Amino acid sequence: MGPVLLLLPEEILLLILSYLDRQALGRLSQVCKKLRHYTSRDSVWRRIARRCLNTGFLQQGADMISVIPVKERVRVSQNWKYGRCERNVILKWKRNLMPWLQVDGDLLYLTQAEEIRAYQLHPNGSGLHRRPYAVLLGHQEDVCRFVVTNSHIISGGGDGKIALHKVHSSVSIQFSAHEQDVNCVDCHGGIIVSGSRDRTARVWSLSSAADAQCLHTIQTDDRVWSIAINPLLSGQLINCLGTEFKRGAGVLDVCYETPSILLSCGYDTYIRYWDLRTSTRRCVREWEEPHDSVLYCMQSDGNYMIATGSSYYGVVRLWDKRMNRCLQSFSLSCPTSSPVYSLRFTTSRLYAALATTLHLLDFTVSSHQFTTL
Repeated sequence: MGPVLLLLPEEILLLILSYLDRQALGRLSQVCKKLRHYTSRDSVWRRIARRCLNTGFLQQGADMISVIPVKERVRVSQNWKYGRCERNVILKWKRNLMPWLQVDGDLLYLTQAEEIRAYQLHPNGSGLHRRPYAVLLGHQEDVCRFVVTNSHIISGGGDGKIALHKVHSSVSIQFSAHEQDVNCVDCHGGIIVSGSRDRTARVWSLSSAADAQCLHTIQTDDRVWSIAINPLLSGQLINCLGTEFKRGAGVLDVCYETPSILLSCGYDTYIRYWDLRTSTRRCVREWEEPHDSVLYCMQSDGNYMIATGSSYYGVVRLWDKRMNRCLQSFSLSCPTSSPVYSLRFTTSRLYAALATTLHLLDFTVSSHQFTTL
């Protein structure tokens, strides 16, 4: 079989191989060196990768990663699916905090009370350098949340202020934004939005932030805990989502997968999937946290996988949107209990921030380290 295939033109051979499944490609790669070479090509694995969890392929078909071979991403994806990972505590601190984190390239940003600390990640993914690469100051009280853009780190704090820190610089600007805690911020295209305990959401221009000029104030019926900008919509109210829910079922995290797909989670223990293209803009699907825990944070791979952090025992859950139940779960804080206040994942690793610890789940491990699948 092998020599016959090798007589085909390369384009035809790669096309045929692209229709094989993962097991067939694995067996064929053992026939000879030439077939091993062809069965490792990215074009052969793309169709498989688009159906797998967290391989860097978005719903629109775009490939967000060009460095890691697609075959390797499929292998790591199987580790996500079956929960195969190494767990490590990579950072500890003494006080109980409510940390928020972001990962941007080889830097991990983590709030520590009134500071935002930037840590350099190790190239091999084993952890981070314990000494901060940079420390960003600008608040008199704890930083609630922040967002990283190409040019700025924008944070909101318990002092009611928004701070703008210029990337790779010590320059920062602070201005009073709300009468109470700024619980959340987001930024896109030079526009900043902020939400507060004072029951308002406000819109600011990044270019005029030094003058503290508010472009628009939106009055809400309750405290604003999470906020996100849709890059394709104007700043006018189109609809209210979830008005039929009981009081107290507040949203703690929200994110756009696409301009028309929105995910939310919060106090009522559900992940909700909103399709903004429908005329009613209602929730079209939902997943319930099995232990009835509040969901503090979440992230999507833009395709099939969602990761959530819950309020009890530092539980991180992985969800496959094609399934009705949780795919995998990891308890990070037994026997004591702490919420997962924030989490972020790449195609190979997940970082979770608890009250006193930062955890790393590394999914690049080899499957032979595990006795069961």
